[in-house]
Amino acid sequence: MKLSLFHQSAFQPVVELFKSVFSASEGEVEGDVIADFVANLMVTTDPQDLIGCVVEENEKIIGCIFFSRFTVPSGQTAFILSPVAVSTAMQGLGVGQQLIRFGLEYLKTQQVDLVFTYGDPNYYAKTGFTPINETLVKAPFPLSQPIGWLAQSLDGKAIQPMSGETQCVQALCDPSLW
Repeated sequence: MKLSLFHQSAFQPVVELFKSVFSASEGEVEGDVIADFVANLMVTTDPQDLIGCVVEENEKIIGCIFFSRFTVPSGQTAFILSPVAVSTAMQGLGVGQQLIRFGLEYLKTQQVDLVFTYGDPNYYAKTGFTPINETLVKAPFPLSQPIGWLAQSLDGKAIQPMSGETQCVQALCDPSLW
C-alpha cells in the first residue's frame, strides 16, 4: 500500500470511491449524496484549506480522507476530518486507521494544533480522538449524535474550553451533515 497526499488528478477516482463505499453501506441515494458532497468539497474549498490523503494498492485508490480548515474561537490552527472512505473489500484491515495516522502526522508537520471529527467514537479512538462536548468547543451546527463530537490536540497541549462560534468550510455548511 502506498500512502500519499491527494492531488487534483485523482478527483474522479476519489468521487467514485466515495460513491461506491457509501452506496454499498448506506444505499445508492446516500452514495450519490456523499459523492456530490466530496466533489463539492474539492471544487469549492481553497487549496490551503483542504488536505486530502489517499492510499493506493496496485495503482488504484482504495481509501481517501479529507481534512478541511476549521476556525475555532481560540485562533489555534485547526482542521476537521471529514469524510473518510475505504474500499468495501479493504474494510476491517486497518487501512482507514493507517490513512488517518498518515494524515495526522502530516498535519503536525504543518503546525496544526487541533483536529476535530464527527463520527463513531469507537472507530476514531483508535487514532487518538476523544469525545468532547460542546461546552469545550461548540460544533458549527446542531449535532444529531452529540456523542460523535471528537477532537485531539496535535501540539501536546490540552484542549482548553472556548467561548464562541466555530466555522467550517462552505461544503460542510450543510446542517444535514451534522
